[in-house]
Amino acid sequence: MDKEKIKKMWTADNGDGTYSNPVLYTDYSDPDAIRVGEDYFMIASSFCNTPAVPLLHSRDLVNWKVINYVMDRLPFAYYDKPRHGCGAWAPAIRYHEGVYYVFIPLPDEGIMMCKTTDPWGKWSEPSYVRKVVGWIDPCPFWDDDGSAYMVSAFARSRIGFKSMLYMSPIEPDCSGVLDDGQFIYDGHATQPTIEGPKLYKRNGYYYIFAPAGGVKPGWQTVLRSRNIYGPYEEKIVLHQGNSPVNGPHQGAWVDTPEGEDWFLHFQDVGNAGRIIHLQPMRWEDDWPVIGVNAVDGCGEPVLRHVKPKVGGVYPIDAPEDSDFFQGDSLGLQWQWNANYKEDWYKLGQGRLTLYSQPVESDTHLCDVSSLLLQKWPAPVFQITTCLHLENMAEGDAAGMVSLGGFYTALAVKKQSGKLILQQVTGSWEKGTESCEDVGVVEKDVLYIRMKVTGSENISFEAGCEEDALLPVGTQTKATPGRWVGVKAGIYAINDAGRRDGSVSVDYFVFEGCSD
Repeated sequence: MDKEKIKKMWTADNGDGTYSNPVLYTDYSDPDAIRVGEDYFMIASSFCNTPAVPLLHSRDLVNWKVINYVMDRLPFAYYDKPRHGCGAWAPAIRYHEGVYYVFIPLPDEGIMMCKTTDPWGKWSEPSYVRKVVGWIDPCPFWDDDGSAYMVSAFARSRIGFKSMLYMSPIEPDCSGVLDDGQFIYDGHATQPTIEGPKLYKRNGYYYIFAPAGGVKPGWQTVLRSRNIYGPYEEKIVLHQGNSPVNGPHQGAWVDTPEGEDWFLHFQDVGNAGRIIHLQPMRWEDDWPVIGVNAVDGCGEPVLRHVKPKVGGVYPIDAPEDSDFFQGDSLGLQWQWNANYKEDWYKLGQGRLTLYSQPVESDTHLCDVSSLLLQKWPAPVFQITTCLHLENMAEGDAAGMVSLGGFYTALAVKKQSGKLILQQVTGSWEKGTESCEDVGVVEKDVLYIRMKVTGSENISFEAGCEEDALLPVGTQTKATPGRWVGVKAGIYAINDAGRRDGSVSVDYFVFEGCSD
């Protein structure tokens, strides 16, 4: 595999002063963003995957890189096992008096907070703002007099209702709430499923940017009031309109040093998850107008636009996807399927070594903690990896996985001293899984290629020579996971109770392929 020929799968910067949406064709769900000086920081949900809450950085709102994670692990031992759809939901990031704060809702545990003075460095361990079940989408805010507040929403799956927003006065250092707070908005009549509130202040108005109408068919609503507790006026400021961008959902208002206003939001596209768009924004009569082709102050998403004026021109770039494992730590594109342990892997000599982790024989692959995963970086692509098998132990299974609601994997298993190629397929929603032998591996080096076509079709090729891979197994159709897109990755497990086996991986490379 020629490293020099490998390119990023998705870049939004057109190189001519314009960009195309989405700026990230990757599942950075529920984004929030801020500007600090000339730097933009964006965070996203991560649910049960760790490290948790990815932190991205940009200088121009178009070219983004993952620079860190806010939490190394989720703070409860039961997240040592995958808990699909649980964990870190829609977070918020704010900067106040030299400190970066991230509020993270865990819908079964409460609202938690991490902070730092260096976003590239270590964040504080999570601490409770409020220990409560069913509260989601918190956003902190400091008023002109130094008093602090938190606006939040509710998860019907946990608390029995939704479509309501709540305001809590909090300690200025975000160490807790000052009193019970109060409901400030009921969206049932006109803004059903209102959620994801982000609180700002401008020209004496308090603004809450919040999506409504549901993730896929919804729209962007803005509320405003002269009093932080309301009553709030409402206005729909962004909808699909005649664009192909369905349900423009929650996000963040940011400005530039040059005085422009912009809005980042997500679009749910199914298997690739919740991808990120960037919309121009302006103000009319103290209401924001987002997007283009506005009618009565409500715009629609733009597909191509002049880049933000940020006082400079920055290199075309994108988050990492392919990995040749040259460093001494895992690339930031990788997350585990649950809380992880450092002794699951080792890097060195240009390879990643995965130590086979024991699993119970009845454990379905989707519930294995030690799956090493990353998000889809495009709607159509192929991934090739090279596995060295000489250190596999009896009962080891190692290979490549496509993990979603419906999942599949191509793996080699050491069974009775032989290396058997197997395809695993299953549904975590139905709790079903099957395994079929599809070949025999004759050497200690195996190349596996997974192809994603039509944004849903998953197929495999394999062989002992990189330039002679043949189709193997059955094509399947991917489906999204629990509020997340499909992930791709690699793993090594053992169902015989052994811990002494391993596989080494030369690379994990994304390339384009024909749809």
